[in-house]
This record gives sequence, C-alpha cells and structure tokens, in this order.
Amino acid sequence: MPTHYQGTPQEILALNTFIKLTRATDSVLAKLGQIRTHPDLTVSQFGTLETLYHLGPLCQNAIGAKLLTSPGNLSLVLENLEKRGLVERQRDADDRRRVTVRLTPAGEELITSVLPGHVGAIATMMSVLTPDEQQALGDLCRKLGHGLSAG
Repeated sequence: MPTHYQGTPQEILALNTFIKLTRATDSVLAKLGQIRTHPDLTVSQFGTLETLYHLGPLCQNAIGAKLLTSPGNLSLVLENLEKRGLVERQRDADDRRRVTVRLTPAGEELITSVLPGHVGAIATMMSVLTPDEQQALGDLCRKLGHGLSAG
C-alpha cells in the first residue's frame, strides 16, 4: 500500500521505497521466526555466535558494531551466552576496558549445527528473486548502507 503522505514527489518516492524495504525485511524475519532455524537462541544471540564463528574472537565493541546493537543489550546477550557456556569473555591485561569475546567449543558446535539450516531457509526465501535480482538487491542495500555510514 503506497503512502498517503502529501509531500514532494521525491519524499513520496523515498517513503514508498522505505515502506517496501521495511515490509520485505519484516516478512523475511517473520518467516525465519516461523521456521525456527535456531530455536534455543534469540536473534541477537544467533547473530553474536555467527559473527564470532566467521570472524573469530572480537572485542565486545566490534561485535556491537557488526550487529548494530547497543552496548547494554550486547552485555546482556553475552552474559546469557556465557552462562550457557557458548562464549567466554576475557579482559585485556593492558586495557581493562577492552573485553575480547570468543566461542567456546560448545558455542562452535551449536553454531555449526544450526547454521546450515538457517542458510538453507534464507536461500529458499531469496529464491523468489533471480540470481541477478539478488545481486542487484544486495548491491543497492550495500550502497544505501555505505551512503548512510559516510554521512
């Protein structure tokens, strides 16, 4: 449904594009939630484990930047993952403010067991677009994200 906002043509186009982008994102996330590709993890916990799996040990701030989450939320996520024995945190000996987070063997085992199903579900959902359309969408999303980061 297009916007009913009475603005300039540029504003209406931007708002309609934003609405479509948001609805598409919400639809994909809702479908992933229904499929439950990672049933015992929150979205933030899964994202944290996936980030550490692909990038290796990171400082807590780097994880927050990758996941676009607040330091307070990330602290709670890490606390819960640590209680479950999935990650471990270690303070830097030279700078006590710096905390490095790494997967434990149990965390690595969990993420490697759920990741293929998660990726498969995403591939299935994205298959409504042709490979060229997926590439174009990815390129446009990157351009938008980089443009906003630069400003």
